Amino acid sequence: MTNSTLESTPRSSTTDLSVAEAINTRVSIRKYVQEPMNQDDLREILELAGRAPSAWNAQTWRFAVVQTPEIQGKLQAAAYGQGQITSAPAVIVVYSDMEDTLATVEETAHPGMGEEGRQGQRKTFDNAFGGQDVAQRGQWGLSQANIAFGFLMLAARSKGYDTVPMLGFNPQAVKELLGLPEHVQFAGLLPIGKRAEDGYPQHRHTVERVTKFF
Repeated sequence: MTNSTLESTPRSSTTDLSVAEAINTRVSIRKYVQEPMNQDDLREILELAGRAPSAWNAQTWRFAVVQTPEIQGKLQAAAYGQGQITSAPAVIVVYSDMEDTLATVEETAHPGMGEEGRQGQRKTFDNAFGGQDVAQRGQWGLSQANIAFGFLMLAARSKGYDTVPMLGFNPQAVKELLGLPEHVQFAGLLPIGKRAEDGYPQHRHTVERVTKFF
């Protein structure tokens, strides 16, 4: 491997943050260091996000990773020109595909349950969602994908990367750009990279402000 190749490949993070550290240091970042993401880190972050829990282990979330400058430019246009889309080395589009989940639901049954488990999983989902329309069950699928979206942000921070969750974009334009089915629903866009500037410190309600104890 040449020196130029070594220099163009960012090093992987060496020390992971704890869960508490990742939570306490995560802030929204809109300007990023101009270097490509380490692909091993990216894959590990996606794998960690995929460990998120979901009802019946449905795993309705799907990820579309945009790293091509041309596509990022078009994605920026779909996001009303917001600069973080092209400032970040990658943007992860997180969406829910409930129809794909239903079509392949046997894959979500635990292998330890055998064929009986696979059949049971099919029966459970058919009974729960067979009578619903696409939009109605799509909303349920989105509620599961939102869990993975949160996991994704913490996984990124644990590996030393920064993000900013985005809901300001034209969903139809993003579907057309990425060739996604009409029925998918978006949890959000997530620019990801190393921060080039600090964001605002966290400002959150106290536990007492948002909690009732019974």
